[in-house]
Amino acid sequence: MKIRDKVACITGGASGLGAATAKRFVELGGKVALLDLNSELVKKIADELGSNATSFSCNVSDAAAVEEIIQQVSDQFGAIHVNVNCAGVGAAVKTVGRDGPMPLDYFNSVIQINLVGTFNSLRLCAAIMQSNEPDVETGEKGVIINTASVAAFEGQIGQVAYSASKGGVVGMTLPIARDLARDGIRCCTIAPGIFETPMMAAAPEKIRLPLLESVLFPKRLGEPEEYAFTVQHIIENTYLNGETIRLDAGIRMTPR
Repeated sequence: MKIRDKVACITGGASGLGAATAKRFVELGGKVALLDLNSELVKKIADELGSNATSFSCNVSDAAAVEEIIQQVSDQFGAIHVNVNCAGVGAAVKTVGRDGPMPLDYFNSVIQINLVGTFNSLRLCAAIMQSNEPDVETGEKGVIINTASVAAFEGQIGQVAYSASKGGVVGMTLPIARDLARDGIRCCTIAPGIFETPMMAAAPEKIRLPLLESVLFPKRLGEPEEYAFTVQHIIENTYLNGETIRLDAGIRMTPR
């Protein structure tokens, strides 16, 4: 699928991976709708991108709110061709810590945003994509790209909720691709390693430095623009489907 004149709905679009993806999409001639809980920041990003961008504030796990927004996006732009899900949260909380067992509300909140929120967005976007005219060259109607993490495979101490949520994203990738194949809609997932994002910026040096030591090459944090380039490649490479792509410079995390 060529990006020019296509419409993308991007969750977590106010910063980090989502903002970088939106910028690249617009630079390539596409239009974007950005969804994020941070209403001020997501509006600022959309304003910076110009007339081909719009913004909405919502919790991605809120079924009614997201359904209303997705319909507004479709009405405004006439279609939705791409859905990129970057919205996510996570903090280090052990199964049993000094203050006792992990609060169940915390575990549920991470699952709701990272896993349920991802599915909520993609299911609604996929329903809109079904009405698209098939691409003349490829026959496809849409592309869904989700964001997992290498923590889905090698979760660290304190990452049980985060790893479970991202493992769920990986696990549903192939079934979704199979469900939507007859509609000409592809689904892939990107599993980033350690990236220069607000979530990583908030981590203390004692966590960041050991992780950097586990990176093979190049020995640095990933740049959001590298994630955006991977999104572009998935969109443009029609033969990519049902796959989770590790974007991690060869990192294999060990317990810390």
